[in-house]
Amino acid sequence: MAIRDIVYLGDPVLRTPAEPVEAFDDELRALVEEMFETMYHAEGVGLAAPQIGLSKRVFVVDVRDEEAPLEGRFALVNPEIVAVSRETEKAGEGCLSIPGLEELVERPERVTIRGFDPDGNAFEVEADGLLARALQHENDHLDGVLFLDRVSALKRRMLLKKWRKLQEEE
Repeated sequence: MAIRDIVYLGDPVLRTPAEPVEAFDDELRALVEEMFETMYHAEGVGLAAPQIGLSKRVFVVDVRDEEAPLEGRFALVNPEIVAVSRETEKAGEGCLSIPGLEELVERPERVTIRGFDPDGNAFEVEADGLLARALQHENDHLDGVLFLDRVSALKRRMLLKKWRKLQEEE
């Protein structure tokens, strides 16, 4: 397996709706494993295919912890959010494609998402807490939406100014 390069804010693939996956094959399973490996290497909790430059509707998340070591690791192919709670919560979010930025983002507390595993088996996940937030964040990537789009215009301008400054420092 290989660690893939992560693309950053400004790459058009991050703003383009991803294409549905049509083949559930060894190539897809290898891609998913490389995405997990890339995500772990970058110390993230989620990664969508557009973040590695691929316009495919697939993402991985892993929010397992010591209290739930067997729950919270998923690869979703062609996911679709089918229900969200009316209750919302604000929490900090960052993004592997926009390193160095973090902001409070308001999202539904609970979400139900339906999709397929890399073998083509349909499944549905009901989630709350960090898993719900990660599922929504990664699903946004498949629609060309970034967490910056979920904050006020003023906060977005401040974050983009900070991003440009961070890029100049590199």
